[in-house]
Amino acid sequence: MHTDTLVIHADGHLAEDSSLSPPIYYSATFSAQNAEEFAEIAGTEQPARYYTRYGNPLHKRAAEIIAALEGTEVAFVTGSGMGAISTAIFSLIQAGDHIVAQTQHYMGTSKLFSDMLPRFGVDVTLVDQTDTSAFEAAIQPNTKLIMVETPVNPTLQLTDLEAVSKLAKSRNILTMADNTFASPINQRPHDLGIDMVVHSATKYMGGHHDITAGVICTSSELMKAIWETHITLGSVLSPMDTWLLLRGLRTLTLRMERINHNAMALAEFLEQQPQIESVYYPGLPSHPQHALAQKQMTGYGAVIAFLTKGDYQATERFVAALKLPINAVSLGGLDTLVVHTAAMWAGTLNEAQMKVANIQPNMVRCSVGVEHIEDLKADILTALKVL
Repeated sequence: MHTDTLVIHADGHLAEDSSLSPPIYYSATFSAQNAEEFAEIAGTEQPARYYTRYGNPLHKRAAEIIAALEGTEVAFVTGSGMGAISTAIFSLIQAGDHIVAQTQHYMGTSKLFSDMLPRFGVDVTLVDQTDTSAFEAAIQPNTKLIMVETPVNPTLQLTDLEAVSKLAKSRNILTMADNTFASPINQRPHDLGIDMVVHSATKYMGGHHDITAGVICTSSELMKAIWETHITLGSVLSPMDTWLLLRGLRTLTLRMERINHNAMALAEFLEQQPQIESVYYPGLPSHPQHALAQKQMTGYGAVIAFLTKGDYQATERFVAALKLPINAVSLGGLDTLVVHTAAMWAGTLNEAQMKVANIQPNMVRCSVGVEHIEDLKADILTALKVL
């Protein structure tokens, strides 16, 4: 089935009654008919009816759709994107192991690598994601995992997924890709050889800025180890948030079509403005990795990063002057969101870390929504007058 159909029907075989919208199962625990059934359920991986930390009927329905979208054997949902990332990583590494990752990641992932994993005896080497040879050079005898994120937050640099996956497979190293910034509509890392795909489903999949959720997509074999860690760490997605995630998934392809169109048009528009120094968007021919984007992506997503021709204070005035884009973190929803990147990251990263991440004082990150593109252009044009 095409993705437009998958998001509507991939979980249909799990329906338990005739309601088109599934009921919300607000129950922490579920009963069994007898001791034999109870023992069977308790020993089942991802049971739909046992105890909601283990699973809920709605969890299974959302996971079924997302696994179909990503092309993996299985998936399961978690309470947040970082819940998905940390659960997957802690499932597969132990003290003495080594991870190769990127110099640029989502800030929560970066903190996991820099602050938490070293406390448990895990070494992490960070490399330039645009250079596949850097990944190869960083591999050590104890390297267990290569973690990538593409496009990366917030600079929209890309990682060559196929090249990294081939390298890892030749060394018997597992790979994991954070596919949040692309969405499974625009990019399918598993098709390019990546072992595990994670998302912050808070973003495109939820689509309405009203939930936090995560998802891990992988093989049945790898899921066994990840599952055991998940029920121990307990990053559980609530029944209500799972229902909202299902609602968001139903319109994912429709929203992505509009978002891809709007973001491309806005990126082209920004490149033409004299107050803008540079624009970073994988869909633009000016992006240094545009050829790679065309190779591994079918659309380029909501997020545009750009530099104003102003200092920190002038960029702050520009963001404040915008009327339609909302000054808020996150991405991938109906509303256009904008942040002064240096101001947002300053509370989490120090000056040296921001330099490594290439976060400049005049950088703006914009997540384009589904508003009419001409209204967005007009509003930005007005706000640019303060520069």
